[in-house]
Amino acid sequence: MNETLEERFKRLASARTNAILKKIDILGNCSNRQVYSYTKKDIEKIFSCLEAKLRQTKARFCFPEEEKFRL
Repeated sequence: MNETLEERFKRLASARTNAILKKIDILGNCSNRQVYSYTKKDIEKIFSCLEAKLRQTKARFCFPEEEKFRL
């Protein structure tokens, strides 16, 4: 395969993002109160963890601006 780094990124990032979105949909299936019992605290803990991991991962993609040295 003779793909560029950008093409490789787009292929893998698309596939991995779609896999994550599918897993989030599957997690949503746990919201059925006729089948599962949970508290507001349980839900807050789940989404707090997911949001923290998403922030950490997003930060890995950020390009920090180089600060010039000053005294």
